[in-house]
Amino acid sequence: MKFLRFLGTAAAVFLVCGCASEAPASRTFFAMDTVMTVTAYGGEDSLPLCEKRITELENLLSAQKPDSDAARLNISDGTEMSLSDDTAALLGEVLDFCRETDGIYDPTVYPLVREWGFIDGDYKVPDSAKIAELLEKTGFEKIALSGNTASVPADFELDFGACAKGYAADELKKILAENGVTSALLDLGGNILTVGGKSDGSPWKIGVADPFSPSESVGTLLLSDCAAVTSGGYERYFIAENGERCCHIIDPRTGCPTDSGIASVTVVGQSGTRCDMLSTALFIMGTEKAADFWRGAGDFDMLIITEDGKMLITEGLTDNFTPAEKYAEAEVIRK
Repeated sequence: MKFLRFLGTAAAVFLVCGCASEAPASRTFFAMDTVMTVTAYGGEDSLPLCEKRITELENLLSAQKPDSDAARLNISDGTEMSLSDDTAALLGEVLDFCRETDGIYDPTVYPLVREWGFIDGDYKVPDSAKIAELLEKTGFEKIALSGNTASVPADFELDFGACAKGYAADELKKILAENGVTSALLDLGGNILTVGGKSDGSPWKIGVADPFSPSESVGTLLLSDCAAVTSGGYERYFIAENGERCCHIIDPRTGCPTDSGIASVTVVGQSGTRCDMLSTALFIMGTEKAADFWRGAGDFDMLIITEDGKMLITEGLTDNFTPAEKYAEAEVIRK
């Protein structure tokens, strides 16, 4: 079976616009399968510490690294194992979020992500029997966590890919604060986190990439001291033999690539970890359920681009977002 293969970079999600009046210190490196850049005004000595911290977290959380906590959990055959403080803290937050979303977000779909080819690039459409078989080996509620001890059932596998960068951003923010940095921009492969505003006191200006033309922007966000994360079906996908577009975000209810009618969703909030998880969950939910979830949660805002080219934006962002001309008629989601 032949497929057209596409691999977009997560770093294309946001376009950082403008600059502050003084020269910042900046460090760019490759980690967690993407290019990351930390830009800070003052506290240049903290930048090597940020890169070191990212490496530490990648070595703990990446399911592709054989000595990581995630990889060891995945081959633990149901036995309890001790986790690092970071892994235990993140896993606890993940399980809480899984419950909050009724399993729409579920880190145990990793075997399905791999089966569809999104780990090694060997893309394929599994048959329904294989999907059903793998779905039997999923379910966040079967993960046990007590303190720093966890267990995963035999033949289950989990992956922190949809939250690790968000957690890393939150951790880097702590390092910068400890080193007296009050103005910084973290771009972790498209996961944005701002520390304060720019050095002149103005907010950071962030362009949100157009899912139909990622080098262009659907508009610009003004951000200060918050996180912004986008998930989209345009980032990683392949075209199946029947012409169907298959994106890398797997719906845990079906075991198949998400087909929710959303092209991209951008989440803005205080926690990088939560925004990272929310962007995945809301993308799977679709517009109506995403809007209902936003109304109930009350701790984030979002911007949605639908597959038919419409923009929806929650009312909390309207004063901080300027849409591009073709999205000038955006629909505002209200409480």
